[in-house]
Formats: sequence, structure tokens, C-alpha cells
Amino acid sequence: MTTPTEPAGTGPSPHSTIVDEPDLWVGHGRAELAVSTYGSGTPVLALHAGVCDRRSWQWCGPAWADAGFRTIAYDRRGFGGTRYEPEAYDALADARAVTEATLARPAVVVGNSMGGALAVDLALAHPDEVLALVLVGALPSGAPGEAWVQSDAETALEAEFAAAAEDDDVERVNRLEVHYWLDGPAQPDGRVTGAPRDLMLEMNRRALAAPSPGDDAARPKAWSRLGDIDVPTLLVLGEHDETGLRPLTHMMAAHLPRAQPTFLDGTAHCPMLDRPDALASTVRDFLAMAGPF
Repeated sequence: MTTPTEPAGTGPSPHSTIVDEPDLWVGHGRAELAVSTYGSGTPVLALHAGVCDRRSWQWCGPAWADAGFRTIAYDRRGFGGTRYEPEAYDALADARAVTEATLARPAVVVGNSMGGALAVDLALAHPDEVLALVLVGALPSGAPGEAWVQSDAETALEAEFAAAAEDDDVERVNRLEVHYWLDGPAQPDGRVTGAPRDLMLEMNRRALAAPSPGDDAARPKAWSRLGDIDVPTLLVLGEHDETGLRPLTHMMAAHLPRAQPTFLDGTAHCPMLDRPDALASTVRDFLAMAGPF
């Protein structure tokens, strides 16, 4: 059963440095999913990366609200403010619980990284619930491993991850992951400063410390079925993101019937943090051409 309930306090302010309190909770299974909303109009379901949570959308959400879209962002189990007890669960069913509770079907679905893979799964399993897709630094499940390439900088940082994890140095793991995903692996550590960095450090720190939510349900691999996705799709990749994502983004564009790739300068894996204005306007322009919805 899906039940939205109002928490104490008010919703997030788009001008806050770090937003914490959700606008509502959606109950599903043994979880209460923390949800933030921005604006009114055509729904946009925003799915966060594995190093972030719903707060990563706090600067894009108000910009899309100004363009007539209602953004719904929630914390998956193991992230942000979502409360849960361990159980076998289905992340796709959680997403649908949120869209049901917020009357956000069908929706434009925007996903960053792991959130993008979930967005693809949603479009394949429930095509009538997806108006358009925006995949930011995302790779669907089942992508061909032989196509992956890696830079020396990426290899070196991965070795540092492994050493920090071996030493159980969680704070160093956090700093290394923020360098990799926010700055970009080949960029100087600390390229991105201020509120975006503070927020990502805090979001990822929570995720690293969170207890396991249980096993997510297995879903069919998506890569071989990309041709079945018949909605406008924007593929966004940052200039400083992982080397291997660029050729695979071009391959995705060739497999998706209605795909448009775009590359953002001066950002890495999470442009909603360091270049939210650029990402928000890119998505807004894409939806203006793809619509009306």
C-alpha cells in the first residue's frame, strides 16, 4: 500500500545550501521514502546517482518549475532521509509507489548514473508511464563490457579507493569518490568548491554509513532492449566524466530510436551540482522540442 504523509516542518527552499527535510513520505513495504517536490505542471521524476540523494536536484527543480514542470525527487533505500528496515524489495516498485502517491504518471523521467539505469528499466517495464527520458552520465544494465575504456587517472584513483577501503578509512573513501564523480578523475581534486562540494560530501557520507536495505529484485538486462524505448531521449554526458562513457553514449544513441546526445563542457558526472543552470536549461530546451506533454 502506498501512503503519502506530511512530515513536520516545511518543504525545501531552493536557496538553501543543504536541504534536508522532505515535503512528504511515501510508505512502501518496510520503507518510508523521503520525497521533495518543486513547482507544478507536467511531472518530472528525478532519480539520483549512487553517490547522491534527492537533494542533488535542489537547484534544477526550481528552474524546471519556472518552465512549468513539477519535479518529484526521492531518496532510494540506503540514501538520504529514507527510513527502512532490511527486506527484499524492488527499486522499480519503489519508484512507481512515488509516482502513484504524487499523481505523477505519466512523467518525464530524469536519471543520473544509477538513477539513469533505473529510468531505463522503468521505460522498458512500464512504457505508458514515461513521457520522455533524460539520462545523465547513465549506463543501462547489460552494457557491453568489451567497449569500456579507462584512463590512467581513473585506474590510479580506483587503486586509491581500494587502499582506503582496505584500511576502513571511510572518510578518505568519501573524499576520493567526490573527487572522482564531482571533479572528474582527470581533474584536480577540489575543482568544484562551495555548496555543491559540501552537499555531495554530506550525501555520500550518509550513503557510505547507511545499513544495507536488503536485496533489490533482479530485472532483465536493458541494453539489448534499448530499441524498444520509443520516447524522446536526451543523453547528457559531462566533459570530465569517465572516459568509457563517451563511446558507450554514442552506442546508446545508435540503439535508442529517438535519442539525442549532448555533451556539457566544464562538468563531470553530476552536472546538477556544479553546473545546474546549464543542465536545467539543456533539459528545458529538449523538453520544449520534444513536447507538448
